[in-house]
Amino acid sequence: MSGLILIVDDEPAIADTVEYALKDEGFDVILAETGRDGLDCFEARKPDLIVLDVGLPDILGFDVCREIRKTSNVPVLFLTARESEIDRVVGLEIGADDYVIKPFSPRELAARVKAILRRFEAGRNHSANDPGGASSGDCIAFGRMGVDLLRMKASLDGIDLGLSRYELGLLNVFVNQPGRVFNRDQLMEAVWDEPEAALDRTVDAHIKTLRSKFRQIDPQFDPIVTHRAVGYSLMEDC
Repeated sequence: MSGLILIVDDEPAIADTVEYALKDEGFDVILAETGRDGLDCFEARKPDLIVLDVGLPDILGFDVCREIRKTSNVPVLFLTARESEIDRVVGLEIGADDYVIKPFSPRELAARVKAILRRFEAGRNHSANDPGGASSGDCIAFGRMGVDLLRMKASLDGIDLGLSRYELGLLNVFVNQPGRVFNRDQLMEAVWDEPEAALDRTVDAHIKTLRSKFRQIDPQFDPIVTHRAVGYSLMEDC
C-alpha cells in the first residue's frame, strides 16, 4: 500500500517512530510540529491520511480536525496521551476515523492506518457493502436532499452540506429507508467501521451536528425525527 501521510506531532521521538513505521509499510510521510503548520501542509500537499496529536503547542488537534472537516473528508487518526472517555468521544464526534492512545505499538498503528485507507477507498468506490445498501454508482435524491457517495457529498437544495464521513453515512442510511426507525445500535452497525468502539452518545452527537448543518442552509428544516428511548428516523415527506 502507498500514499502520503501527514504526521502532526510536536514530540520528535513520537513523530520519528510513526514516520519509520509508516515508511516501512511503503508510505510517504511529511511532518509538522504545530497545528498551523499541519493545516498549511494539508492545504499544500493534500495527504491521503493525517495522524494528529491532540496536545499541540499552538492549537488543539481537535480544532485542527474541525478546520479540516470544513472542506475535506480526509481520514484523520488521533494519536494522543489523552485517554479519558470524553476526549475520545469528542475526537470521534468531530469526525476522526480512529483514536489511538499513547504509548502505542508502531506496528498496530501502521495496521490501523492501512485499514482506514482501505475502508475510505472502498467508500469512495461505493462498494456493494456501502452502509445504506445502495448499489454502486447511485446518486440518491430524496425530497430537497441529495446524497452522492461516489463524491462523498450531500446537499440540501443543491447546496453542499459539508458533511463529515459519519454524518454522510447516517444521512445515506436515512434516505435509503425514509420513515424507518433505527435504534442507535443499528446506526452504529451501519455507519461505523468498529461499532463496538463507538458509544450511544457518539450517534446522538452526529445527529445533532447533522441537524445543525441543515439549519445553516434552512433554519426551519429538520427532517430527522427523534423517537425517545428508541432511536431516529427520517420524515417520509421532506
